[in-house]
Amino acid sequence: MPINHQILLDNRPTGEASTSNFKLVKNELPELKANQVLVRHDFLSLDPYMRGRMNDSKSYAVPQALGQVMGGGTVGQVLDSRSDKFHPGDKVVGMGGWQEYSIVDATQVGALRKVDTTHVALSHYLGAVGMPGVTAWYGLVKIIDPKAGQTLLVSAATGAVGSAFAALSKARGCRTVGIAGGPEKCAYAVNELGFDACVDYKLYQDAASLSAAIKLACPDGVDGYYENVGSMVLNAVMPCLNAFASIALCGMIAGYDGKPVPMSNPSLMLLSRLKIQGFIVSEHMDIWPEALAELGQLVATGKLKPRETVAMGLASAPEAFLGLLKGKNFGKQLVKLG
Repeated sequence: MPINHQILLDNRPTGEASTSNFKLVKNELPELKANQVLVRHDFLSLDPYMRGRMNDSKSYAVPQALGQVMGGGTVGQVLDSRSDKFHPGDKVVGMGGWQEYSIVDATQVGALRKVDTTHVALSHYLGAVGMPGVTAWYGLVKIIDPKAGQTLLVSAATGAVGSAFAALSKARGCRTVGIAGGPEKCAYAVNELGFDACVDYKLYQDAASLSAAIKLACPDGVDGYYENVGSMVLNAVMPCLNAFASIALCGMIAGYDGKPVPMSNPSLMLLSRLKIQGFIVSEHMDIWPEALAELGQLVATGKLKPRETVAMGLASAPEAFLGLLKGKNFGKQLVKLG
């Protein structure tokens, strides 16, 4: 059996996370038992939710255990199998974690899923045709519930969730506006992802000036907002929302290091009669087949062109993860392992 390199959560961060919170180790893999499958990971997904799991505090997910392999989505290839459900050479997606190999119990429902790479690249099953894409789909379809002609807005517009949101929104006939950081990302949002406009939040020092820019990009107001960031961005969006607008509350990256994320004018929730709903996509597994089918079709037909930032080698994962939290990635952040 091969040697497996792994990254563990060694200690919990105090405030901002750092590379010292992680530890790289290696172990020899044990022989497979009945119904087990050996998977070699080609790509590891890095996602903002992982930062919350590093804390031992109340959250929607169980905290990451100390001294254990960091959890995370992976795609790869079956090397060996003691299960009749999987065979060597199968391309699979699962939650293999921050390591080069995983041994999976094939009897555990949903632990491992075969994927077809004929029209969709394997790595996209960690992004546009994976958890981030389904997250975009649920917030748009089930919470915002848009109507053709409405104006929709999404923060972190060029990330894995935001880019999928754009394709899904445009497919429903909506004017779609993004918020992103930097001229390159905003140009990509409009020219490649199909956004009607994109606001560069880095040009503005406060919520009032950013809000004015959003109003220029959304002259008819905002009917639905997909929230990934919080803090100044959320405060800037709130005055732009139309009466009875909906907010799909997906992430609050600005508060992931434990900093408070204050809302400057909460009375707008009442004055505009807003619907605000937070959600965790893993709690809605029933919608995954429908969402994945639409997302796969969008990618296969070129209507969704996912962009990826790829770090090389398992040892690069901590630094790449910290960069993700600061918006240094462009599109979906991955680590290439195979």
